[in-house]
Amino acid sequence: MELRSALNAAFALLGVFMVFATPSRAAEEPIRIAVEGKFPPFNYLDANGELQGFDIDIAEALCASMKAECTLMVQDWDEMIPGLIDQQYDAIVSSMSMSDERRETAAFTQRYYDSPSNFITAKDSGLRSFTPEDLAGRRLGVTLSTSQLAYVQDNYAKSEIVVFGSSPELYDGLADGEVDVILEDKLAAFDWLNNTRAGECCEFRGEDIKEAQYFGDGAGIAVRKDDPDLLAR
Repeated sequence: MELRSALNAAFALLGVFMVFATPSRAAEEPIRIAVEGKFPPFNYLDANGELQGFDIDIAEALCASMKAECTLMVQDWDEMIPGLIDQQYDAIVSSMSMSDERRETAAFTQRYYDSPSNFITAKDSGLRSFTPEDLAGRRLGVTLSTSQLAYVQDNYAKSEIVVFGSSPELYDGLADGEVDVILEDKLAAFDWLNNTRAGECCEFRGEDIKEAQYFGDGAGIAVRKDDPDLLAR
């Protein structure tokens, strides 16, 4: 699934996101939307420090459709859900997969795109199979507070799990040989593999991974369960 196709599908679903469009919300304070800013091509800071990417396009199109004022806020990924619960912002538009664990603490819209996870390793790596036995003793990289981390912790206990603070750090770790293999969102990694010089080192291997327990049924917009305005339909 190409990123442009995902973008077109997401805009076609904007009607679903009118979850935000209650008159009281539009007439009051701006909607505060959290994004990570470290997950290209979905959300990232450009050379001028401006937020760009797929999630930013979705958030801005949503706000324009509602004729609502919105404020985008950069938030570290591992504090995303806690910050939402603490009312530091009103919604998360940051390619957040709707896992069972996250649904326990936050409410979600319908998905606006779906992407599997995939193993990635160096092109000259001998790894061809990625069962827990195949990766026993191998250095397996994932990003902090992600569905991929939860998945490998439960299924790859015999691997040496190496946790990175962000996706760019994860990619650098693989390119620099700090880990043998990484598990990452396929669309995000596709951009790195195909559009950066560093990504030329590596390639996808193995089958797509889409276990609903960990990855839900795609990415959705997260809101607080107890926010009546944002949850009104």
